[in-house]
Amino acid sequence: PFQNDSVVAGGGAIEMELSKYLRDYSRTIPGKQQLLIGAYAKALEIIPRQLCDNAGFDATNILNKLRAKHAQVGPAGTP
Repeated sequence: PFQNDSVVAGGGAIEMELSKYLRDYSRTIPGKQQLLIGAYAKALEIIPRQLCDNAGFDATNILNKLRAKHAQVGPAGTP
């Protein structure tokens, strides 16, 4: 079977961007709220992880690539 592990917009991109935003935001607040927001950010990554698993890809590898891409590009695709 043919497999391509390119990063493509869609398929969990919104959830990964929201996760990144929430993780960054959680670092700015103290206490238990930081943990709650961080947990919600992690929960959002379940969607792209499940999509990777369903497609037969290594979810950890793909999610690391997605995190790296979202770290390089600003909001709405701006550098």
